[in-house]
Amino acid sequence: MDLNQESLRIHKAHNGKLATIPKAKLADRHDLSVLYTPGVAAPCLEIKGNKDLSFEYTCRGNMVAVVTDGTRVLGLGNIGPEAGMPVMEGKAILYKVFGDVDAVPICLDTSDKEKFIETVRYLQPNFAGINLEDIESPKCYDIEDALIEQMDIPVFHDDQHGTAIACAAALLGALRLVKKDIASVRIVANGAGAAGTAIVRLLLSLGAKNIIMINSKGAMYEGMDMSRVNRVQAELLKKTNQEKRRGTLAEIAKGADVLLGVSRAGVFTPEIIRSMNTDAIVLAMANPNPETSYAAGKEAGARVVGTGRSDAPNQVNNVLVFPGLFRGAIDVRAYKINEEMKKAATWAIAELIPDSELREDYVIPGAFDPKVVPAVAAAVAKAAMDSGVARIKVDPQEVYRRAAERTKHFREQMAKLLKK
Repeated sequence: MDLNQESLRIHKAHNGKLATIPKAKLADRHDLSVLYTPGVAAPCLEIKGNKDLSFEYTCRGNMVAVVTDGTRVLGLGNIGPEAGMPVMEGKAILYKVFGDVDAVPICLDTSDKEKFIETVRYLQPNFAGINLEDIESPKCYDIEDALIEQMDIPVFHDDQHGTAIACAAALLGALRLVKKDIASVRIVANGAGAAGTAIVRLLLSLGAKNIIMINSKGAMYEGMDMSRVNRVQAELLKKTNQEKRRGTLAEIAKGADVLLGVSRAGVFTPEIIRSMNTDAIVLAMANPNPETSYAAGKEAGARVVGTGRSDAPNQVNNVLVFPGLFRGAIDVRAYKINEEMKKAATWAIAELIPDSELREDYVIPGAFDPKVVPAVAAAVAKAAMDSGVARIKVDPQEVYRRAAERTKHFREQMAKLLKK
């Protein structure tokens, strides 16, 4: 049975992938009185006096909404909210299994930006954070910016920032291996959509100096035809391609140290990769099929190759990011996820592999590495507290310890399931 058929079978057999399971015992009339009326009035009144107590007395304190309008689902495009539900369910499972974060998929039946913003804003009392997912560009920028401004819980567009953090972590590891400095390498970013612009923005904040973004027409530069440039791209063009170079991907990639792809399958040809500088780094992240396969990239001469696929080394996947990121943000009840927290997550992932263990096929930890979520959670919690966006103070080591216990628990749970 191939993967598609197996996926259809499992989804149909279980009627989806999620269920609601109570945390408290409900076996008799006493339990009913405690969990519901009349006992439930007590936490209601406590929360009435202090809304922040809803994080302690209700499921809100560990709950994230995974929200989409279905306009940009994986590599499938605008397939609608109903068709986007399996992906949102899957994301919710990843939150739970990797970070012990409860997550609810929400697929909104509107492609209207203002209605989307209004609806999500009204959901705030239910959640400790909002994960925006699979929303078309450039609308996704406006939605995220508006919700960050209007809500006092973290709002995070994972397609942008989760991908950026995973990519940056892989690049930092690869640069350590080849002994090059992020400030001096020449980076070509092919794809200037939501993920591409987020990657460039994060790399700039990490010290990159020489980046050229490429869209379907070629190299982008400040002063180009602005009808093809959105507001986020325009801002980045002030800091990238300072020489205003023009040309195709093949022309711009010549002599480059790093080639990043969030575009489409197969565009990183062997000729392009061979034209790069020595010890070239190629991260091909198009989903589900990358710009080059791992094997083809290595055969063409790249020193380090990473893709988004789990069937090859150096998987650059945002599952390394969002479970630990939200675990840390929730544990300190953060108001938002800021740039300091994103950079902290990046370094936490990148530094999990010591220099002595770096290899061409191991520059970024694997998705099932049990150290990832605790390290990211602790780093993010500390950054949130240090930058003043945390409601409460928690020892980062305690965040690490609890996250490690949670990940261990769910690894054991999954092992039990596999035995059935």
